[in-house]
Order: sequence, then C-alpha cells, then structure tokens
Amino acid sequence: MSADLAKYIDHTQLKPDTTKEKIVRIVNEAREHGFASVCVNPYWVPYCYENLKDTKVRVCTVIGFPLGATSTASKVSETKQAIQDGATEVDMVINVGELKSANDEAVQRDIEAVVEEAEGSALVKVIIETSLLDHDEKVRACQLAKTAGADFVKTSTGFSGGGATIEDIALMRKTVGSDMGVKASGGVRDLASTKAMIDAGANRIGASAGVDIIAGETGTSDY
Repeated sequence: MSADLAKYIDHTQLKPDTTKEKIVRIVNEAREHGFASVCVNPYWVPYCYENLKDTKVRVCTVIGFPLGATSTASKVSETKQAIQDGATEVDMVINVGELKSANDEAVQRDIEAVVEEAEGSALVKVIIETSLLDHDEKVRACQLAKTAGADFVKTSTGFSGGGATIEDIALMRKTVGSDMGVKASGGVRDLASTKAMIDAGANRIGASAGVDIIAGETGTSDY
C-alpha cells in the first residue's frame, strides 16, 4: 500500500529557508520510496535532476511562486529555464488579482503562455489558490485552466493562509471532469487526510510529510 500511495505524492520542499541539506534529504527519500516527484524551487532543479535522472522520480518546480503576480513573460522565462535545467513538471500560480477582477481573458492568456512553453517537455499544474477564492471563482479558475490546455489544477501554494480541503477537491474534480489531474496541496500531513483527498478526486498530493504519510504517521510541516 505504501508503494502505491507514494506514486501520488509530490515530495515537497518550498520554504524560503530551505537548505541544501533539506534538498539532499528529500531527493534521497524520493529515491528510496518512489514518490511521483520532488517539488522544489527553481534554484534546486539542476541538483534534483542530476541526482534523480536514473530513477522514475520526476522533478517538479514552481512558476510565479508564491503570489502569481509576476508578468506572463517572467513566467514563460522561468518555465523555459526550469525545463532546460531538468524539470518535467511545472506548477504555476495564476494571477489571482486578475481572476478576482473578472479579467478572465488575461488569466487564460497567462496560463496558455506557460502551457505553450512547456508543451512536449513538462506537465503544467495550475495553482488556483483556493483559500483566496469564493465558489464561483474556483469554478472559473478551473474552467480557464482547462480551456488553456493545462494538465492539472492544484489547490494551493501553502503560503496564503489555507490549504487543500475535501470540498475544494470535490468541486475541482467536478468542474474539470476526468480529462485533467487534480492536485491537493497545503496542510496534507497524514494518511487519513491523504486518502480522503484521493477519494474526493485528487490524483496527486503535494506534501513535505510524504515519508510520514506512507508510514501512517502525522507530519509537522505546514506544506
């Protein structure tokens, strides 16, 4: 069961005070347990790629993180560099302010530009930051990500005061249907909550507590 569960988990280390020691640890843990990916800030992508390229563990990174308020050109540039460095998954943050301003065209263009840059090289997961959105905004964000051609929608950065909830995962899955992935991230720390997220429709879990989760224990990290 732990091996099957590990394949759902993006083993994550995104905090601003992340040290090389912590990156080495999550890489070694990912190699040992067979997690879906390690998810790290762009700076650490080359190291992770070099040390995981002989495994099935993917290297995931974040784009426009954590606010989503960088320019589209910056997000595209980040994506290009990340792929060159070895990332095969990119988790981009939408422009939350533009979504809340009902400027859906700008939000969609932003996502499309990253999708186009990543095409054929990396999966694109779109972080909609559910804790900042109301019901209708969550639905619109998912619809825009789907129309833009993204591969996944993802709940949270883990840096905006709230993380994944069962209700949000169910809503996101209902909105995108079976054609897209749904990633739960932020506050998933134990086996029970991980299983509940999967049952609600998540097919990827972002967590720094991956080792604790598959061991049936409770992690302490907020992400």
